[in-house]
Amino acid sequence: MATETHTYASTTGSSASVPAATPELAPNWLRNLRVLWQERVLLSRITGIAFIVSLAAAFLIPKMYVSQASIMPPEMSESNSTLLAALAGRAFGSDALGGLALGLMGGRNNGALFVDLLQSGSITSRIIDRFQLQSVYHKRYRADTAKALARRTHIALDKKSGVLTLSVRDTNPTRARDMAQAYLDELNILVNRTSSSSARQERIFIEKRLAEVKDKLMQAQDALSDFSSSHAAIDLKEQARATVESEAKVQGELIAAQGELESLRQVYGDANVRVRAAEARIASLKGEIAKIGGSAAPSAVSATNDASTTTSYLPLRQVPRLAVPFANLYREVHVQETVYDLLTQQYEIVRLQEAKNIPVVRIIDAPGIPEKKSFPPRAVLTLASTLAIFLLACCVLLARHYWLLLDPLGPRRAFAREVVAAFRSLLSIARRSSAHA
Repeated sequence: MATETHTYASTTGSSASVPAATPELAPNWLRNLRVLWQERVLLSRITGIAFIVSLAAAFLIPKMYVSQASIMPPEMSESNSTLLAALAGRAFGSDALGGLALGLMGGRNNGALFVDLLQSGSITSRIIDRFQLQSVYHKRYRADTAKALARRTHIALDKKSGVLTLSVRDTNPTRARDMAQAYLDELNILVNRTSSSSARQERIFIEKRLAEVKDKLMQAQDALSDFSSSHAAIDLKEQARATVESEAKVQGELIAAQGELESLRQVYGDANVRVRAAEARIASLKGEIAKIGGSAAPSAVSATNDASTTTSYLPLRQVPRLAVPFANLYREVHVQETVYDLLTQQYEIVRLQEAKNIPVVRIIDAPGIPEKKSFPPRAVLTLASTLAIFLLACCVLLARHYWLLLDPLGPRRAFAREVVAAFRSLLSIARRSSAHA
């Protein structure tokens, strides 16, 4: 069998006539290895340059830190589970029907539910606003920022134990820890806000009733205060007792003064100074008794009020007329105070019950500040990139070698020239169209 000869330039610049080995003379791997060995200098240069470039590129990649937290989802009632599932975005999917059926049958699927809650738009939006992630991630649109945050957040659920593991990656270790903690805080806030327990509903009802009763109590107190101010009626029982005692005292003084006047008249006569003084005192005591008695007519209220401003007692004849409205106002105030006290006690009890019923996320491992980076593995990236470039260079050199072995007038080179010409024509057409545009 005739052998072909092919002359090619080696890396040292010398030319040699190498017989083209046939499959019968040498296996393919040996021929390829011989070709690569002859190009060893070029391969070593390419590999060295690739190593330096890969090492520089690996150090240009920013460090990423991961902060992890482990939580145990709380046990929830069926109503809370259904409500939170709808909030997590399952209201129009088949998963919502499955979660609803699971809740009605008394099942528990809290782990998957809380995964959806952590990935919900409500929590994601609050975290984006809290840490200003649009500027941190250099994103123009909020949707792109949410996608970038989702790529940096990983939530894993252990179906056997039900433990959720939340991992947040970021270039800043402190921010990674704060973002992981923010996820837990926002999850607790969301669960508390959407809780639909009976204690919560009762607490909301009592809050409304407390507000209504408080308004009525203020109105009743204002009405009693206005009535007491306008009629000088603070406590009718005590005021009536004080008025009776004052009247009895004045009546006793009047009787004593009258007896003294009679004795003075018998001794000194009517023209004596002491007799006249006793008469003046008796007239003063009678006027005092008249003031204490007062008038029962409503038209005499203003005059009575004027008199009450200078005395410390309530006119006796005003007591029956003022007793009924005063008692009504006083009773209304007392009733509203009693209702308000009872509602306040019930409100505190319901708040304690609601605090017991509200599910709280139990933190197993709190997020901490990571000490070591999690990405990039610079040594692995450098070696992998260098090896990939080395293999690519080997493939290119082998392809070049076999291309030179082809017959210049053969069908393979002709087909290759046709393909290259077609690509060049397409490229020229694209350039002309872009130039016209």
